[in-house]
Amino acid sequence: MTIFLILAPFGSFALLMLVTSVEVSLFAAAAICLAVVGIDVYRGRSIKMLGAGCVVLFTGLGAYVALVDPNLSHSAVRLTVDIGVLAISLASLVIRKPFVLQYALEEVDAETAKLPGFRKAIFIITWAWTGAFVLMIAGNVLMIYVPGLPFWSGLAIALAARNSAAYFTTWYPQYRRAKHGAPPANALPGTN
Repeated sequence: MTIFLILAPFGSFALLMLVTSVEVSLFAAAAICLAVVGIDVYRGRSIKMLGAGCVVLFTGLGAYVALVDPNLSHSAVRLTVDIGVLAISLASLVIRKPFVLQYALEEVDAETAKLPGFRKAIFIITWAWTGAFVLMIAGNVLMIYVPGLPFWSGLAIALAARNSAAYFTTWYPQYRRAKHGAPPANALPGTN
């Protein structure tokens, strides 16, 4: 459910870019981000760096397109969104508070959050998302500078990168638990 809420603004933005104007796509994505922030506040959760940053990103870019440059290409808008999300991710890593940490702390118990490998896993997952954002940027750059590529190829790169990061986000904690979890009660000493 959490990953769905995180990805909802981006999925709706990508879908709306296919069927409506850039302005509508950006402002709708901003509204969905704001709704996700509202859901978190209603549930008593923290306001997430990624959610708040994306509200600013989508709203600011929407205002720019509506007021300054209404002819900004779809590719340039998608590239700007991906660069903005990459900037949020990198900033979270630089300040040593990876954006994934806020979500993880609300999903795990306090004991799990204190485990020695927990923060390392959070950084690894955040780097996986950062890599996905870089791949999405590369796909957009290809669409801009190689105009002969079919439109769906840029979307395929973005979806593959985003879905891979989402899969990794759910797979990696399970892998770490299997690899580093407590041995079964009947295990022999030294066989772990």
